[in-house]
Amino acid sequence: MQNTDTTLQLRLWTVDEYHRMAEAGIFADDERVELLEGKIIWMIAKGTAHRSSLGRTDYLLKNRLANRAWVSIQDPVKLNERSEPEPDIAVVKIDPLDYADHHPTPSEVYLIIEVADSSLKLDCETKGKAYSKAGIADYWVLDVIGRQLHVFREPTEDGYQSEVILAENETISPLQFPDLQIAIAEMLPLLRGS
Repeated sequence: MQNTDTTLQLRLWTVDEYHRMAEAGIFADDERVELLEGKIIWMIAKGTAHRSSLGRTDYLLKNRLANRAWVSIQDPVKLNERSEPEPDIAVVKIDPLDYADHHPTPSEVYLIIEVADSSLKLDCETKGKAYSKAGIADYWVLDVIGRQLHVFREPTEDGYQSEVILAENETISPLQFPDLQIAIAEMLPLLRGS
């Protein structure tokens, strides 16, 4: 009896190959893609709640962290040779060249935040595993629909060992900035009538 079980072999891409594809114009200017675990992933379109939360969180972090860290929005972070996602927010070490010669790497990352409206499962599971494998110690997923924050810590090769879900009336401090108290509600979009 012949074995009919065939496993598809995927061709995984490296960050260098991904950059060469972009330089060669393989991706259209309006295509939003990122490289995760060697796979090119389509980025999900952003809704208004996503955009609002992203702007509010960026403003809040830039004001409260001032000159203590660099806050970037939807810029690449090179996790390893096969992953270069573009997280919604990355709080990274200040670089003397403003990252002109490289994208931030895990040793330069204080905090990664993804804002989820329709991407909660992708952000918590797929991206969470990639960030954990890279050793990102503090990873947050802001769920704008459920109005809560998923906080992932204690990274391992197989995923985060700790996940805590905070309601919008609670507060959080980044691991690297324990003096900074952030109310979850400050990051979420305002509700009508509030």
